Amino acid sequence: MPVKTLSEILKEKIKIWRGSNYDSQYPAISEILNFNLYEDESGNKNLRFLRKAQYEAFETYWYLRLIENTPHIFELYKKLIPDPSELLKSLSIHLSQDDLIKLLSSGGIDNLFNKIKSDDTFVKQNKLQAVRETLVLNYPSYILALAMGAGKTALIGTIIVTEFAMALEYGGDNFVKNALVFAPGKTILGALKELSDVPYERILPPRLHKQFISSVKITYTQDGQKEIPIIWGSNYNIIVTNTEKIRIQKPNRKAANNLLLNFKAKEKEEAIEEMINNRLRAIASLRNLAIFSDEAHHTYGQSLEKELKKVRQTVDYLAQETNVKAVVNTTGTPYYKKQMLKDVVFWYGLSQGIKDGILKDVKDSIISFSNVGSEKFLVEVLKDFFGKYGTTKIYDGAKSKITFYFPQTSDVKKAKPIIERTLIDLKQDPSIVYQVNNKSNEQTKDYFNNRINETHNPYRVYLLVNMGTEGWNCPSLFATVLARKLKSSNNFVLQAATRCLRQVPGNTLPARIYLSKDNVSLLDNQLKETFGETLQILDATSRNLLPIKLILRKIEIPKILVKKTISKIVPNKQKDRTIYLTKPETITTKITKDIYGVSTTPEKYKVLSQKDSISLETVTDTEDIYQVALDFSSIYRLDLSEIYSKLLLLYPEREIPTQHIPDLRNQIEKSTSSYKIETEEVEVALALIKPEGFNKELIDGNYVLTTEIMYHKDKENLLTKFDNLKSLNPNGFSFHYDPYNMDSKPEKDFFITLIEKLNENPDNIEDLYYTGAITDPNKTEFLFEYKDKIGKWHNYTPDFILIKKDGKVLIVEVKAEPYRNIDAELIMHTIEESNKDKIKYELLITDNEKIGIDNLQIVKNWIYINE
Repeated sequence: MPVKTLSEILKEKIKIWRGSNYDSQYPAISEILNFNLYEDESGNKNLRFLRKAQYEAFETYWYLRLIENTPHIFELYKKLIPDPSELLKSLSIHLSQDDLIKLLSSGGIDNLFNKIKSDDTFVKQNKLQAVRETLVLNYPSYILALAMGAGKTALIGTIIVTEFAMALEYGGDNFVKNALVFAPGKTILGALKELSDVPYERILPPRLHKQFISSVKITYTQDGQKEIPIIWGSNYNIIVTNTEKIRIQKPNRKAANNLLLNFKAKEKEEAIEEMINNRLRAIASLRNLAIFSDEAHHTYGQSLEKELKKVRQTVDYLAQETNVKAVVNTTGTPYYKKQMLKDVVFWYGLSQGIKDGILKDVKDSIISFSNVGSEKFLVEVLKDFFGKYGTTKIYDGAKSKITFYFPQTSDVKKAKPIIERTLIDLKQDPSIVYQVNNKSNEQTKDYFNNRINETHNPYRVYLLVNMGTEGWNCPSLFATVLARKLKSSNNFVLQAATRCLRQVPGNTLPARIYLSKDNVSLLDNQLKETFGETLQILDATSRNLLPIKLILRKIEIPKILVKKTISKIVPNKQKDRTIYLTKPETITTKITKDIYGVSTTPEKYKVLSQKDSISLETVTDTEDIYQVALDFSSIYRLDLSEIYSKLLLLYPEREIPTQHIPDLRNQIEKSTSSYKIETEEVEVALALIKPEGFNKELIDGNYVLTTEIMYHKDKENLLTKFDNLKSLNPNGFSFHYDPYNMDSKPEKDFFITLIEKLNENPDNIEDLYYTGAITDPNKTEFLFEYKDKIGKWHNYTPDFILIKKDGKVLIVEVKAEPYRNIDAELIMHTIEESNKDKIKYELLITDNEKIGIDNLQIVKNWIYINE
């Protein structure tokens, strides 16, 4: 029976925690995690912004922080896997029986771990390098491993902002107040932009977001800038950097035979060293620091021996100089020599990414050739690519692309004429070829690195040498070609081959990987070493969910006026709300101080004898009275001067014992939490679309509002696009967003049939909208709350809404009998009753794929007979 990994054990623990509604001593985390979800009418929970993988990694992080109290990774292993034999297996410690008995009998399992820490020969012989890295850390450090395209940088931002929000909510030193983010390579500005672009208002509840956004400061290390522009010792800073700009390792210095000639070079190196030290000292001045390493395989995985010290020494230094709360590493490659790194607490792999629609699948699309150096290879690849993807465009209009990875620029010179000639034979313009290598001029490199994704980019065939591997992001890339044979086992094959896997909304095509027959086994080995996957697994994996981008077509839609009975929680004015505070009892703890001396006449082999014993009381930690008053005022919306005066009466010395604060908080809550519920009927204006909930994006030279959704591949035939119905819809009815993602065949049949009828005779219909798919409260107000039989509240979104020019509204729900929602129907009939003069609700029941003549007649009567 295979041993469970740490990430698998944690998943089981987190499932239980999720079932408790994220119970902890800090209720705000439950508020935050639940805010990231919203329920549809069936009670299914949907994610507001984060993807499934991001949300589960986010849960894992907070489980470790609040439930496990941020343990050292090794302590976590020992707690969750108490059985010694299972613990050794989970840490991949495989020793001979003799060695194991010898080590355990001379000091137990701790003796074994001490030997791993200190004995280089023992570690090398037993291949325990990865285990050692876990054991020797002096601070909690975790790896969140997510496949490419899952959004690792956005996950880092999500963790940081929720830490800051928790720190602002609860004060004290329990939460992170500053964050250092290591970006991969030289992509500082890219990481900075990604962090800045995350819609944090969709991650934090409004009350917490307001505090966060007014407190946070984001900065980055710039070339030539001696200091990081932060206030030393301040809070709520996010600093984005890379290892080169703050690493503790000194720059390399070449031997200086001629001191005069090398003086300037030496002076420059000393200036760089001083600048790096200044930056390090500034960061070390920040308290409650968390350190994040984006793309952590720069310090782990295949580069463990070579690259580890660059970041690790810097982090070790910062951990010594300031109170590092946690170190979080993200990576898509969590394996080292076919073993998962021991710091991995969450793992979301390539095959799972394909299933969930984050990555393109490669089923039946990995194609090998016996001779990649032949002209025939280039011709066949281009024929296959343009036959499969010649007319393919992604959601923003960018055309599909293919990359050829060559070993030398001389190979490109030989191949380019063949490629151009083949393109002409395929009736393609040969100018779509783009050639770039690591020695190209900066303008050429800039276009390739930073403008590759422009919609009107004319280039489709890329000839690359030492370019376009790790970190290169080109969503419209559908195929990679390894036009080279490799003998070494570096990561080039893996990095190049997988560049084309990143998924794009609306795409249903697989990606293509073309390579030599020899490189197939090499790619398979590298997949095993870095992802724990094989080509066979990936080839067998197909997508269950697919992404698609919805584009808003109509924004100026009149709001729907509806009379609703609402409940309000209001203060009970009859109760005395005066705040009464009493000073809690201080509980002191005592410790004993024993003094020993050396006995001149030892008895029973005792050299030390007790000379004296002193009882000491521990010093109670305190907090400044004004800071406590400020926190209470903010949390409970109290007048600052009033709460400060009351605290001052109890604590004239202006210091409050930390242990008193929870009790004082409880007293305030009892005085201020007396409320009652009142109901009243109000008329509210419901917006079908809230533009601010969508993303602004440049498509075909115009800024449009978009959102991305996931749909099941079995429902692809239910996508209803505006262009496909143009001939039936000359009046341009409907499609406030495009495409419509419908749930059932009767819904689609009803919609198309009604569109045809309205175009024949529009009568006085203003418009028809499909409203059943957009259920996020950030994107629409057309939601109706109802309480189910167990007292839980849900949002209900009807399927269609018809609006007449006189303002009358017909709300339509299409359902099969087994899927009726009686509670939702009752609330809609209540709405109908309160709005008799202008709102009608119709439930159309059908168990067939067609809506049926009788159901359609009900709607026609309302439109044309005004019933």
